[in-house]
Parts: sequence; C-alpha cells; structure tokens
Amino acid sequence: MKDEIIRGTAWNGGLRVFAARTTELVSELQRRQDTFPTATAALGRTATVATMMGLMLKGNERLSVQVKGDGPIGQIAVDANAKGEARGYVDHPHVHLPSNSEGKLDVAGAVGRNGFINVTKDLGLREPYRGSVPIISGELAEDFTLYFADSEQTPSCVGLGVLVDTDNSVLHAGGFIVQVMPGLKEEQLVRLERAIAAMPHVTALMDQGETPEGILRFLVGDDITVHEIIEPVFRCNCSRERFEKVLITLGRQELRNLIEEDGQAELHCHFCNEKYLFDAEQLEALYRLTDRG
Repeated sequence: MKDEIIRGTAWNGGLRVFAARTTELVSELQRRQDTFPTATAALGRTATVATMMGLMLKGNERLSVQVKGDGPIGQIAVDANAKGEARGYVDHPHVHLPSNSEGKLDVAGAVGRNGFINVTKDLGLREPYRGSVPIISGELAEDFTLYFADSEQTPSCVGLGVLVDTDNSVLHAGGFIVQVMPGLKEEQLVRLERAIAAMPHVTALMDQGETPEGILRFLVGDDITVHEIIEPVFRCNCSRERFEKVLITLGRQELRNLIEEDGQAELHCHFCNEKYLFDAEQLEALYRLTDRG
C-alpha cells in the first residue's frame, strides 16, 4: 500500500479533514538519519503532521516546523510544501528510551515536556507567517492540536502514530487532522468528541489495513468529500551549487584559510545527510569568484 494524503470536507462542510499514510516517507527519513526507534517515532510524527499541514498551502508555498523540547533528542526540524514533499532531521538520532507506562515508545520522554513548537510559513509575502506554542505533552498530537487552536484559531483534533518493528524498520506511520469550521452544530461537535474518544490508535487501524480515508470514517462516518489525494515523498533541495554559494558567502579570507590550512572543505546537509567535498582546486575557483572589494 503506497503512501497517500487526502484532503477533504465532511458533514456538509462543517469539518475540514486530512488523513495520511506516511510509512514510506518515514522509512526514508529513518534510513537517511539512522534514527533509533524512539527518535524515529518523534521525527515520523512531526513529518506526518507537517505533510498534512502542507496540503493547507497552495502553489509554491512551504512551511517549516521546529519542535524544540528539553528532551534528549534535541530539536526536530521538518520542511514541507503543498506538493507533499518533505524532509527532516533530529539533532540526536541515536536516542531510544524504555517504553512508557502504556508499553509504547516514549516519545514524550525523548522530546521533553518543556519547550516550544515553532511553525514558519513562506506564503510568498514580504514577511513569513510565524506561529509558536509551548509544548504541553511531548507526545506531539496534543501539542499540534494546541498549535491549531492557539496560533491559527482553528479548533482541531490531531492524531499521529508511528509503529517501529524490532529490527528498527517502520511498520506503519500516519495520522489525521480534523478541523471544526464555523457553523458546526453543537450536536455534531458532541458526536465528533465521542468518536475521537472511542477511536482506536492510528497505527492499530493501519495494522488492520485501513486506508487514510477509512481512518477518517471512524471519526465522521461516510459523509466525506475528498478534494485531493497526493503521495507524500522525501525530497531535499540541497545541491552542490547551493553549497558553492554558501562557501562564497564566507568571504575571501575564510576561503583562503580553508585552502591553505585544510586544502579542502566538506559540507553536510542535515536534512538528507548528503556530503559535498570541495578540493583545493575547486576552492580556488570559488575564491576567484568572490568579491575582491
């Protein structure tokens, strides 16, 4: 079953709904970042919600999500866009903690329960949109629920899950976002709250073979109109040319120091773990391109 994200509405437009299967995406992140299980779950949950948030954008708009808690994994960073493309990393990928009291991966222990979630959206305007909320649980679904309510004034429910096998591979990853639109009736809101309380865990449903649309049906029934379906994929926009520009911005003196002291420079992309090596001859060519003042 391939990855997919659906965007739709339910209950005659009273709800805006998103659901995702991101197993392959999270598997790629795990492979590139060499994350241990608890770090995989934290990074995977963040990537899942970020890709769904990407479908709230248009055209070339994009967003960046930072989860900066006081736990041992440090910062989680994920970029996503309206095309379903995403990339991400965690500061300390080799973090794995004992299971929590429910026998599940202790994501809150890894993320920490103090800190902030920061979201930056590039909407093509002069200044980007920035929103920030405190971390309230570290499990991330509740934290992003708070983000939508506080920073975007949209009452929402977020569900996220990543199931990691004993060999560190990703068995399932996915989630949902259900947002309440103006005009939703009180009895409908009560119905939604009851459905959320009774809903099985996301990965449990995926283990039973449920699709993203099937997951949403547990919450809202059959009254769903799907507006878009896309496949989320890993994509990093780093390149040798981009890192050449980074080196040039160091200035002539710093480039000269690299040439004379090291004879080379190796630059590393945090998001995809690709490395770019520049030898002395290549650095000399960049040196000649710098502003001579």
